Amino acid sequence: MKNKSCMSGRLDTKAFTLIELLVVVLIIGILAAVALPQYQKVVEKSRATQALTLLKSIDQAVRAYALANGEGPTGFDELAVDIPSGWIGTEQAVQFEDLIKDTRSNGDWSLQLFQSAGSGTQIFMMRLSGPYKGAGFAVKSWPFTEEELSRIHCREIRASGVVFEKNAGDYCIKIMKAVYKDQSESVRVYTMPN
Repeated sequence: MKNKSCMSGRLDTKAFTLIELLVVVLIIGILAAVALPQYQKVVEKSRATQALTLLKSIDQAVRAYALANGEGPTGFDELAVDIPSGWIGTEQAVQFEDLIKDTRSNGDWSLQLFQSAGSGTQIFMMRLSGPYKGAGFAVKSWPFTEEELSRIHCREIRASGVVFEKNAGDYCIKIMKAVYKDQSESVRVYTMPN
């Protein structure tokens, strides 16, 4: 006996229709559009956490150096901290106007140590590439008041050099969960949560 569907001219096959395939593709597209920005934020948060860990280690080394020597260091080589391989730059401090400056970079981040008579020793860690270039962190290491002790600020640079081109707070507030503090013509400053 023959199959009824074969007798009527139809084949009894199980397959997806074009409409069903289009609906599945549409659903996958919507999920990807929602998930991709969240994924990018998580990846950036991870990179920022690694940078902050290095910044905190350098900050502690600067404080230890300053307490032992009565003044801040003039370069990273004077500190008892290992800067990971891949961070290249000036091997010795460079005199820049009234600042003594040492700069290292790994291509994605720039690490800078500034020392001046007026503002003491400050360390900056800024993004050089990627969607959040021009954003980063700063800490005043020496001399410091009790209020400044280990206070890291998130920054979005809007002028000179690598410029942050996204909306205000896209990095510091949305990714780093920082709180707005102050802004000048060239820098927006945010207080990092403890």
